[in-house]
Amino acid sequence: MSDDFLLDTDDLQRRMDGAITNLRTEFASLRTGRASSSMLEPVMVDAYGSMTPINQVGTVNVPEPRMVTINVWDKGLVGKVEKAIRESGLGINPQLNGTIIMLPIPELNEERRTQLTKVAGSYAEHARVSVRNVRRDGMDQIKKAKGGGMSEDDQKLWEDEVQDMTNTYIKQIDDNLETKQAEIMQV
Repeated sequence: MSDDFLLDTDDLQRRMDGAITNLRTEFASLRTGRASSSMLEPVMVDAYGSMTPINQVGTVNVPEPRMVTINVWDKGLVGKVEKAIRESGLGINPQLNGTIIMLPIPELNEERRTQLTKVAGSYAEHARVSVRNVRRDGMDQIKKAKGGGMSEDDQKLWEDEVQDMTNTYIKQIDDNLETKQAEIMQV
């Protein structure tokens, strides 16, 4: 490889890792019929004049496989937390018990499972697009270096390295998607 040109593969790898991390976060927010505290991460509560994550206004627990509880620390915020959950689009009906909010997780029907697998597929496609955009940036850097005197052999070596990295990350995305879809369809 050329001594004059050094592609920042660490930066490309870091950006591709970011796409995988983001995908896993999005997958965690998908409700699979099992209780998980991570399903509440995107829900924000209007607390003390700013939007705050639920885990910063109360303790989130999963006491049973089909139940999530939130022990709200400030009694005045119980109504706001309940409202935020109702309006979040999670499809969960909160039940109040003093400062504890219970969220029973209903069983998913076949139609909803199919919808969730499609949503998971769209999340995976967004991650693939992100990885391909990083690859394109790397290829553009290589083309600029070729204009600056890089040999064709060096150009081919760098392009192969970027493509191999891309293929590895696309395979990770596909594997994560397959696992998540199997989890969603499991009854």
